[in-house]
Amino acid sequence: MEGNSKINLRKNGLNLKLLLTDRVMLISYFFLAIAAFGLVEMIYERYFLLSATALDAGLHPASTEMAAAMKEAVFGSGGEVKRESPWSLYIVNYMYMIYVGSGIIFLVAVAELFEVEIILKPAAGFLTLGLSMVLAGLFTIMADLNVLNLHWMVLSPQYNSGMWLMLPLYMVIIPLAILEVYLIVNHQKKWIKKVAFLIVIVALLVEFVEFYIQAKLFNMNSARHLWTSYPLLPLYFMISSFAASIAIMGLYSYIVCKNIILMYTLERIAFAFVVALGSYEVVSYLFIDKKWAQIILFGSFKYYFYLYILLAAIIPAVLLFKHYMHNYFKLIASLSIIAGTYLGKAIFVYGGNAYPMSDRFGVGFEKYGEYKEVKDIIFFMPPLSEIAIVIGSVGVILFVYRSADLLFGITAMQKIDLK
Repeated sequence: MEGNSKINLRKNGLNLKLLLTDRVMLISYFFLAIAAFGLVEMIYERYFLLSATALDAGLHPASTEMAAAMKEAVFGSGGEVKRESPWSLYIVNYMYMIYVGSGIIFLVAVAELFEVEIILKPAAGFLTLGLSMVLAGLFTIMADLNVLNLHWMVLSPQYNSGMWLMLPLYMVIIPLAILEVYLIVNHQKKWIKKVAFLIVIVALLVEFVEFYIQAKLFNMNSARHLWTSYPLLPLYFMISSFAASIAIMGLYSYIVCKNIILMYTLERIAFAFVVALGSYEVVSYLFIDKKWAQIILFGSFKYYFYLYILLAAIIPAVLLFKHYMHNYFKLIASLSIIAGTYLGKAIFVYGGNAYPMSDRFGVGFEKYGEYKEVKDIIFFMPPLSEIAIVIGSVGVILFVYRSADLLFGITAMQKIDLK
């Protein structure tokens, strides 16, 4: 594109007809309805169910109903976080959406820095998809938090808490992604050349800091040695997230771009990441706390763990090894990586909560003595509200992406030669 000539991309606006008839939007409404159901259930169970108080316990100390009510008040059965597993499906989904979405933004930033032309053409679509996943992750974590008391974050700030540590990164990465999409959609080549390098460098720094802080947050849970004994935890987050990011970019390319060269480029990168992920997992379990390693490798988590390795590493490595295999195999490889890496995050979170340690005697954390006492506390099925909110987060991705697409014709840009 030379001089002042411009490509006339359609800018429809979000009129009522498009909102009500577009197939992708209708699918997003279906998932958002599931999320709305989960939110209503969560709010009702969290804020409106009656629970026993200390006064009730004093008035009826021997009552069976009171004992059950006190157990409900302490452990909960609805949208609240469980005492025996404080980090659950909310955190799994939050980690996956945030890491993979920001991973897509990171990889596009690298492509812009090195002017990888095959990635630059669909860059706006990739960035919008990554941004949609980040917002879906924030939606999930907002449901996990006590939203009616969020004002205390400002009134009584705890700057070493997870939300305060991550908040500056959200305030940087989201505007950067929006700015990049704006520049690409409006073909502001002059401004892109002037600010792209700065945007990319800042984005790269933000991503590294994000992975480091998230690993730091897990390492602060010193009672759970699966997390604290994982070697180079930021590296694990990076490798697993980038593998999933590339897989989602490949799936997007298969559905939207239908560009053979782009798919070939992504499959080569995906192959490298799944090999790196499999190698990392093999090496890491030589360093992980031996009791926790036995739980994951030979205990109650073993079937989930080996399914994770099969889906995230072995199947895609086999399918992507030969680049001339049919595109359907590449599609299967992408879906396998996506499912496998999600399962890997679930094992990481739930496995870290297995057999929680404590310092109840004030002489340091009990390393192995509590295993027999709480042998049944390994996994619990998340409540329906939590499952609904996590499934519904897919609707956030579809709604945000399709809204931007209908406004700015992002999908149409994949088919236009911008040179």
